[in-house]
Amino acid sequence: MPSTRTKIKSDREEIFEHRLGNGTPSRFISAYAFNHAASIASLIAPSGAALSFAVLLSFAVLLVSAAAPEKHLAVYSTAANYSLPLVQRGGQDYVGLLELLDPLGTVSAKSEPPRWRLHYNNVLGEFTEGKTRARVQGRDADLTGKFIIENGRGLIPLASLNSLLPRFLGGPATLREESNRLFIGNIATHFTAVISADDPSRLTFHFTAPVNPSVASEPGKLRLTFRREPLTGPASPMLTFASKIIPAADYSESDGAAEIDVTTSVPLMASFSPDGRTVTLAPAKSATANSQTATNPPGTNRPAVSAAATPAANGPANTAPAAGQAQSSVSPPPAGMQPVPPASAPRRCFAIIDASHGGNDRGEALSPTLAEKDITVAFARRLRQELESRGLSTLVLRDSDANLSLDDRAYFANTTHAAVYIALHAASNGHGVRIYTSLLPYSTDDDRGLFRSWTEAQSSSIPLSQGASASVATELRKLQVPVRTLTAPLRPLNNVTTAAIAIEVAPPAATVSALTAPDYQQLIAGAVANGIFAIRTQLGAAP
Repeated sequence: MPSTRTKIKSDREEIFEHRLGNGTPSRFISAYAFNHAASIASLIAPSGAALSFAVLLSFAVLLVSAAAPEKHLAVYSTAANYSLPLVQRGGQDYVGLLELLDPLGTVSAKSEPPRWRLHYNNVLGEFTEGKTRARVQGRDADLTGKFIIENGRGLIPLASLNSLLPRFLGGPATLREESNRLFIGNIATHFTAVISADDPSRLTFHFTAPVNPSVASEPGKLRLTFRREPLTGPASPMLTFASKIIPAADYSESDGAAEIDVTTSVPLMASFSPDGRTVTLAPAKSATANSQTATNPPGTNRPAVSAAATPAANGPANTAPAAGQAQSSVSPPPAGMQPVPPASAPRRCFAIIDASHGGNDRGEALSPTLAEKDITVAFARRLRQELESRGLSTLVLRDSDANLSLDDRAYFANTTHAAVYIALHAASNGHGVRIYTSLLPYSTDDDRGLFRSWTEAQSSSIPLSQGASASVATELRKLQVPVRTLTAPLRPLNNVTTAAIAIEVAPPAATVSALTAPDYQQLIAGAVANGIFAIRTQLGAAP
């Protein structure tokens, strides 16, 4: 029969039975703490068993509470958003493969140590304990670490997901290992941030999908935290603005979440648009005045949010409203329609530059090593510099390797109320520059009240678009750059409600690499900027 002391120790170990972030059962740590505390307690003069036990137990609790918190992997996909625990083995983070794939499809596993087999839909994966390579559909796959079997579970190194998951899923999977966030497919949500041209105390974020971040504040800062949304940041995480009230915003990721920290000299409030795609930050008075137009995201009940903290979920989850939760009373636009921007809508910048393609859409393969998406970003950055040097405020829609749909591009252009939208393309065939304006297709959609046909949104702006095209062509010809002006039924030009042109840049000679030459990029960007500047009065007068 065990002694009373042994029985007490066993019971106390049971109290601390749970798993820590490194996968070690904490009962072992609590046993160590208990023994260590006992040795200290023996130095204390015996003043009663209750006092000795209280000291011992308190010391053990302190040691256990100092253990590292459990780490999780946030997973974002079109099927589900979810969170999985990570365990550490051999100095690496590991995750259960079966648990990872289970929400995404039909999966089963069979453990026969040292062999472990997994079927996902029609794909077979074969793993061997202690090996750093696996076989998926009969082909070798690197794991970046040893495969582990624990209680029938197959554990793979977190770092192997980028190369291993596409073998099972048949599509892209992107792991952001520094923040433990996994993106499956083209699921990422992107954003832009613009200071209002007529009110430097208002900062507006536009997102490519509905968001519902938590909002918190501290002196000189407001923080938006995104745990449920697959948010990704711009190429440069630090955004600066020409505003003394809101001079900067910083994007970061950590522990399965994305954050935007806004630096401010005054307390700010956050308000949300009805579709959840726009978040506006403004001082309390301004935010209150605009709360009638910036209301809640779909499926929420909350008013415009002040900079008081709101609770964040423990992990990503689908953003569908809970049963019984009130829905937004705002009706969506009719199919194929979009609201016409009011004539009094503030212009948030003069020009929108859209670097075409991006992400897994590489555009034209200009050479074996040169993709169109890279050339368009380089031109966009130069054109922005040229326009802003002429006093025209400019926003680059894609300033990183992001994948934006055509609808997203048109949405951003329309909600920003810019005077002109400029899409940039690059080509290996021909020489010089081709400038396109919209050729509207035949459509049976008619405007309905406040809603404009999506396929013919450009109709009222075609004269301005043609004027911008002619002005840019004139400036290019002054520099003896071959140029052609064309019309075509292009998207997203057809869906943009302001003046819109597409500029396709080809090399000046037979060598495609000339597209990367700084002198050539500067020549074209300068001419385009001169053309827009020459017609700025007509463009700026448009509603």
